[in-house]
Amino acid sequence: MIPVHNEAEVIPPLLARLNKVCRQIGGDVELLFVDDGSHDNSVALLLKARRSTPGIRVLQLSRNFGKEAAVSAGLKHARGDAIILLDADLQDPPELIPDMVREWHKGADVVLMKRRSRAGESWLKRATASLFYRIINRISDAPIPVDTGDFRLMSRRTVDALNRLPERNRYLKGMFAWVGMKTVTLEFDRDPRLAGQTKWNYLKLMHLAMEGITSFSTRPLRIALVLGLMAATLGGLFGTWEVIRTLVFGISTPGYASMIAMITFLSGVQLLCVGLLGEYVGRIYMETKQRPVFIVAEDSDQSSRHFVPQLRVAGNDQNH
Repeated sequence: MIPVHNEAEVIPPLLARLNKVCRQIGGDVELLFVDDGSHDNSVALLLKARRSTPGIRVLQLSRNFGKEAAVSAGLKHARGDAIILLDADLQDPPELIPDMVREWHKGADVVLMKRRSRAGESWLKRATASLFYRIINRISDAPIPVDTGDFRLMSRRTVDALNRLPERNRYLKGMFAWVGMKTVTLEFDRDPRLAGQTKWNYLKLMHLAMEGITSFSTRPLRIALVLGLMAATLGGLFGTWEVIRTLVFGISTPGYASMIAMITFLSGVQLLCVGLLGEYVGRIYMETKQRPVFIVAEDSDQSSRHFVPQLRVAGNDQNH
């Protein structure tokens, strides 16, 4: 299952490499592409490839809902006994899929692909990603594996469990970890993007990080409570000290510097706490609307309720 958003430049080499991998796997393989509102000719290329390769299926969303929604759509419509998530940019090598399938045959429900190195990414992005994973694992009840992305294999029962989770605001890496199941981890070296531009700027990454933190922990609210208590305590102690200095020692602090400093500090703490509370209230508000996570506009295969053998490779009768 491959989410796609304006990836026309990488689709031809992606299809070529996936076809080679499918021949190695054998059996019944379906390539499910989820188009997340692309504005280039990504869909046209995929539909053209589908005419010569029936195993390709294209799911078109009605607009750009974001990667988490696109992956959710793919998981909802994916068929077969094992589902592999793969980014279209070829940073995650498809040639590792046979290794993942072998671990699944041995009994693993989830095969995680852990990044040993991340070529093509700046030191700042690597450092902030590492810091985020460590922060969220300290505050979350379901630890999220460090240095892993969406590249993974999941068994049918794992995907079925994910599809039963009802929340609309989704942080899938946390949901994957929350479901659990028997997991095997393989390490690999991540390649640089083959072509095109990344869709993840720092603003989107910060938004995703906030989604992850507020989705899987209420500890930030407790931190806000602690900050409020600390600010109140400091303010009380400072006020008491000023009264004692004036009454006992006859020393009165002139000017407004200390008062301005205290007001600024307390205002900052209050705004921080209100903003944090607003994040949680906003998530509750969005959940109460009960809007769908995604809307499918077109499905190249309307028989989506039944698994149909696809991309049959001769010489191997195993089904995947």
